[in-house]
Amino acid sequence: MQQRRLGPGQLPVSAIGFGCMGLSQGYGPADDEQSVATIHTALDHGITLIDTAMSYGSGHNEELVGRALAGRRDQAVVATKFGIVRGPNGPRLDGRPENVRTHCEASLKRLGVESIDLYYLHRVDPEVTLADTVGAMAELVTAGKVSHLGISEANPDQLRQAVAVHPITTVQFEWSLLWREPEDDVVPVARSLGVGLVPYSPLGRGMLTETRPPSSFAPGDFRGADPRFGAEHREQNLAQVDALRTIAEEKGISVGQLALAWLIAQGPDVVPIPGTRRAARVVDNAGAGDLTLDASDRRRIEDLVPRSGWGGDRTSFAAHGVVRNSS
Repeated sequence: MQQRRLGPGQLPVSAIGFGCMGLSQGYGPADDEQSVATIHTALDHGITLIDTAMSYGSGHNEELVGRALAGRRDQAVVATKFGIVRGPNGPRLDGRPENVRTHCEASLKRLGVESIDLYYLHRVDPEVTLADTVGAMAELVTAGKVSHLGISEANPDQLRQAVAVHPITTVQFEWSLLWREPEDDVVPVARSLGVGLVPYSPLGRGMLTETRPPSSFAPGDFRGADPRFGAEHREQNLAQVDALRTIAEEKGISVGQLALAWLIAQGPDVVPIPGTRRAARVVDNAGAGDLTLDASDRRRIEDLVPRSGWGGDRTSFAAHGVVRNSS
């Protein structure tokens, strides 16, 4: 597994991370014992960056990660997030500085760790001055509760504002062959600021894998609201995946491995965090950490699977279900 160092603090992580959200929400019911075993498989195969959040399953995900890391804390770089609070009226944003320490301490307890390696603001709260939120996060670093700071789904201006208050190690956002818009703004600005790039959904929420997504989804699977999987765009996007499969088969690797290798090849500051519930898929994803695509490989992917060839816009879906207030 390739190793990378992210941000001004040079946080050492594996080239492939593991996103834990799907173990608690978004894709229907999951089995906790299987989930713990899947996290163990990730660690066994050299994946060190384990990504969770207080909002995933309303704390369930952090508790699950805590169980999985018991006795194996030294093998993991623990990343978690605050700022989305789930309640009876649905999720809401909370970036109020007076609540940051409380959220952090609750996450520490659920995770069963003494400190968090990478602490993200999950979403910027538009009703709170971002500098105040980041300032409160910086106090956690001073207190030794957190080692590095990150921000998720921030636009370029927000990223600049955050960096002006405290060094930001990583910015997290959706990025894959299926969704490349961040290349126009967030990616170049983050690089100009020295901020590492952590793409979530790097396999296009399962679109960029060997398994063709169903034409309809079971209750609880949030992809049913994603227009990229809808009837209007599904076949168009699957045709793109078929073209990608042609290249993968020639190289003797899976479609998912090729999609992850493409992201890794975008630069040494990129660490995708694919998620899965299946140990076998974790092993496949980890294998991408040893792959190298040269310039000719990348040009061929660009030619056969062009950015303009995908259909569906995730913009409206990205904030699906989040109430934008902190009250």
